[in-house]
Amino acid sequence: MKIHYFIIALIALLFANPLLSQSKSLQADEKTRILFIFDASQSMNGYWEESKKIDIARQFLISMVDSLECESNVEMALRVYGHQSPVPPQDCNDTKLEVPFLPNNASKIRQTLRYLIPKGTTPIAHSLELSAADFPTKQKGVRNVVILITDGVEACDGDPCEVSAKLQKAGIILKPFIIGIGLDVNFKSSFECIGNFLQVEHEEKFGGTLEYVISQVLNKTSAQVNLIDANGYPSETDVAMTFYNNVSGKVRYQFMHTLNAKGNPDTLYIDPLLSYNITIHTIPELHKDSVTILAGKHSKIGFDAPQGFLTIESNRANMYKDLQTLVKIDTQIINTQKINQSVKYITGTYNLEILTLPRIKIPNVKINQSTTTRIKIPQPGLATIFKPSHGPCSIFVQRNEHLEWIYDMQEKKLRETLTLQPGVYHIIFRNKNASLSQNSRKSSFEIQSGKSVSVRF
Repeated sequence: MKIHYFIIALIALLFANPLLSQSKSLQADEKTRILFIFDASQSMNGYWEESKKIDIARQFLISMVDSLECESNVEMALRVYGHQSPVPPQDCNDTKLEVPFLPNNASKIRQTLRYLIPKGTTPIAHSLELSAADFPTKQKGVRNVVILITDGVEACDGDPCEVSAKLQKAGIILKPFIIGIGLDVNFKSSFECIGNFLQVEHEEKFGGTLEYVISQVLNKTSAQVNLIDANGYPSETDVAMTFYNNVSGKVRYQFMHTLNAKGNPDTLYIDPLLSYNITIHTIPELHKDSVTILAGKHSKIGFDAPQGFLTIESNRANMYKDLQTLVKIDTQIINTQKINQSVKYITGTYNLEILTLPRIKIPNVKINQSTTTRIKIPQPGLATIFKPSHGPCSIFVQRNEHLEWIYDMQEKKLRETLTLQPGVYHIIFRNKNASLSQNSRKSSFEIQSGKSVSVRF
């Protein structure tokens, strides 16, 4: 009678829970597959408080199956271990997928649970390892979840922690749930490395534990990403965000950051069973690893992201239509920017290298919050160079007393027009057939803004 009351209470909680009532609307496009791994080893014949452990676990799992049967985006399956071979001897292969993932299989799971007789040992690692093949071929938009109900630790030679980590890293399952029935407190560490371990210390708390697990499994949880400006307000927006599964490294979500009608960061709904590595695709990018959220609680994830704009300007953009600027932090290139394009950057100091001829290097360019830093390129000129014959030809710009190489003409090209920055230039040329360095010929010229020159040898 006592168990019967708890089952009724569990079902009432499941359907009264406001988070569960939202699960369909939050996950209408996402299916959840739940594999129950059920301990039917010999020790489950033992008593836990007033009832046998097998009876308590069986009836509460049946109640869970009853409630999940109504969820259109949930599929279930049942794997059992320790129910085929009695001990002694110990059979560490005693694990079987009793009910596979099939439509409308809840009645089959209930029937199987009712007739289980605990007999054997506890091969948890082997059961987890085989569970990888229990889930149908991976599909997009499907979450694979394992819920293990047990009263004992691994009794064979396997390592459940290693197997669980391997399956999660491969993206086969999410972090499993382990519900411990009357376990010694010293065994807690043996399960925490496997997944989300929940120790049920008293029979009357079993219903609340299962209700908690279901709410975690079925619901996405609300969160917001605050991109904080230099004044401490979450005002930055319009930037892509990628959420990676912290364990598998695979992309889980990607959003474009948005402010709602009230100017606050928009609400996202994400899976609480994962921890995330989050990348905010500002320039440069911002990262946070191992971000966790609590199911049923609105989470705020903050990034310091003050930004300003940089524009590289030229009033002769037609001459520089393909011109790029290398934007660097120290010597690391973080972006290439086109001429007359306004690009947003995290506030700070940057080094610019504008790919004109010759290149213009501008160090320590400051970008400040919500302002535009403008860099103007001097108006170039044109130089048309005529070679008397085929041969190597190099162009240098004069920097005080030093000559800096900037360009090599093609050997077989006799004429070329170059867009050059104002300055003094020198050309060195040698006929392809000349056999002596003394046969080299030199010419010098000056480029002025907006003017053209012809250069001959």
